[in-house]
Amino acid sequence: APLHSADLADLLEALGEAHRAALLEALGPGLDPGALAELDEPVRDSVLESIDDAEIAAAAAELDTGDAAYPVEDMEDSARRRVLDAMPAGDRRLPEAALSYPEDSAGRPMLCGYVAAPAFRSVGQVIDRLRESGDLPDEFYEIFVVDPRHRPIGAVPLHRAMRSRRDAVVADIMRPDARPIPVDMDREEVAYRFEQYDLASAPAVGPDGRPVGQIAVDDAIDAIREEAEEDIHRMGGVTAEGDIHLGALGTARRRWAWLPVNLLAAALASLTVAMFADTIEQAVALAAPMPIVASMGGNAGAQTLTVAVRALATRELTAVNAARMVRKECAVASINGMLFAAAAGAGAALRFGDPLIGAAIGLAIVVDLPVAGASGMPIPLALARAGVDPAVSAGAPLTTVADAVGFFAFLALAKAIVL
Repeated sequence: APLHSADLADLLEALGEAHRAALLEALGPGLDPGALAELDEPVRDSVLESIDDAEIAAAAAELDTGDAAYPVEDMEDSARRRVLDAMPAGDRRLPEAALSYPEDSAGRPMLCGYVAAPAFRSVGQVIDRLRESGDLPDEFYEIFVVDPRHRPIGAVPLHRAMRSRRDAVVADIMRPDARPIPVDMDREEVAYRFEQYDLASAPAVGPDGRPVGQIAVDDAIDAIREEAEEDIHRMGGVTAEGDIHLGALGTARRRWAWLPVNLLAAALASLTVAMFADTIEQAVALAAPMPIVASMGGNAGAQTLTVAVRALATRELTAVNAARMVRKECAVASINGMLFAAAAGAGAALRFGDPLIGAAIGLAIVVDLPVAGASGMPIPLALARAGVDPAVSAGAPLTTVADAVGFFAFLALAKAIVL
């Protein structure tokens, strides 16, 4: 009962179905509504199935604008309508406002309330008006400064307002970069702006440029975390939120989508091996060290790919510096390739008792690592330019390049050197 809502959500996620149901029954109406907003989607769906519409409506009514949508956003339309109809008209306004915006937009987590003041007022006048107002938002960190058309032109952080003299004019102490955020902006762009400009809050504006709410830093942090988790999941071919909480069948069904792509990539690499079937028949020992070359190239490419995807997300990798970054990654992979080629070549020569096999594998690594390492940059860049998320799609083509080049280099060199 005394747990913070986030800790209660963690507890509910850690429990199995039977214990979770027992805890929910024991808590009854005492369930903290904030925990519903913190739960991963599969667990939240399971919890909501055990709660009647009236309890869901009461919980949603106690949440802030964006959070109020969590209990009902994934429901069937009819079930969502029942829950919303069970709420008083005044409480229903917040979740309906949040649900009117796309799920990944700035408008979904937006707080509807905000505080604004004209630039010509004094700090004392603004503070007095705030104290007299009976309709202040529950949370706000800044006073947005607006022009005569009620469009944001700056902001006054509360700590600056509290330290200023009462006769100080708002225009003289405001931060002149309001950084308004359109309500339809993607949450990834919102997260970038908060991180880039160290924002505590920002006005959310409609098509006319006037504020309709505010985005707070905690919502930006949630967006940063969710985007990072999404990218990590997609790079591993796991596209479902809350994958860890699903059953085996549901998890298998959601993970299968990219496996056929990987199968096709592996088949293309295997064609390279098939081209040298006669070479392998003449020296069967050549089949053993082939995975070494492909694995080394794949790891070098994966390192570059990870850096590239992250740099694209943070806007550190652009068309301006792309060529320089490709050259750098090629140089890094070349240095590592020469170091590990010597080690792998010496090991293969000792293992197979043939220095020519060692030379072939060493030279193949020298060829494959720079190619695979350098490919980790242009592949995600090309996908991003084509409008495809590189976190989702870059792995398969990179693996194909690393494997195909590695197999071809090794077998071609072996055919020329060993046989």
